[in-house]
Amino acid sequence: MKIFRLILLIIHLGILFLLLGTLLNAYVPPKAFPWFNLLSLGFPVLIIVYVVLTVFWIFSWKKRAFVFMFAGLAFINPVKRWVNYSSPKSGDSEIKVVSFNARAGFWGRRNIESYLRSQNADVIILQEDGAGLYEFEGYQKVKPSGIFAILTKHKIINEKIIQPQDKDLRIPGIIADIDINGKVYRFVDVYLNPFRFEKEMIKPGKDANTNEKKILDVVKKLIPTFKKHQDQVALIREEIESSPYPVILAGDFNSVPNSYEYYHLSDGLEDAFLTAGKGSATSFHDYKFPIRIDYIFSSKSVKAISYKVDRSVSISDHYPVTVKFSTDSK
Repeated sequence: MKIFRLILLIIHLGILFLLLGTLLNAYVPPKAFPWFNLLSLGFPVLIIVYVVLTVFWIFSWKKRAFVFMFAGLAFINPVKRWVNYSSPKSGDSEIKVVSFNARAGFWGRRNIESYLRSQNADVIILQEDGAGLYEFEGYQKVKPSGIFAILTKHKIINEKIIQPQDKDLRIPGIIADIDINGKVYRFVDVYLNPFRFEKEMIKPGKDANTNEKKILDVVKKLIPTFKKHQDQVALIREEIESSPYPVILAGDFNSVPNSYEYYHLSDGLEDAFLTAGKGSATSFHDYKFPIRIDYIFSSKSVKAISYKVDRSVSISDHYPVTVKFSTDSK
């Protein structure tokens, strides 16, 4: 029994250090050391195992349980980025924003159009728009750039493509400065480089050698994409920091919470899910593994009062994300 507990202790300590590694994504860029970012993908599994082992030590009446419980406090906010239970919020003036990766209408363009119309949102932020598929009566549209589109019922003051100088780096987003009820907000539509995984690539097989090759192939896709994300994030950060207006940033980051991308894109902004979300924030449903890669952030002067991942519709491999913001300055 002592040997068994020693093995569990070593495993528990190992998981603790791996979880601490995910926190370093706030400081260590992928180009310097991409492996911390890789750890963020396994955060849900790691934290579940960590909690189970902590409970085991509690029921075993071991003092080490208190050590692991205390260390676990460092992961309260990282956990809340996946699963959260915020108190009800109230506010007067509202801005309704819908962010949605439409997958170029692949799962039914008419269904997507019907859904978006029904939302009656002030601003609709789309990724994988399909080079301008969606246009609605009563809405103005930022001129699309390939996969991006921003539609609004309000006046567009300015629009811009976030254009990389590096020809090998794809456009990470577009910007629209929109006047809503006499106040201008900067909306940033983000779509970072996708990984382009096929389900077969991550589906475990019966042969160990085949599985090992699959893991290596996945890592070979992940690492270069993380490094491209670093450059794309830097471009987006420039637009956020130079904005003369409050910012609402939304889109498909192709990155999970606690990743380098999450920490640096959310810097100085509020995650609407942390402020007003309840339950799970999982937004990508093409895999059985829980994945949150769609986000809506805002300047602190714009408060989220409701947050919804709409799982009532399966019109893309992403669920739409809807946030209502209060613009009451009190």
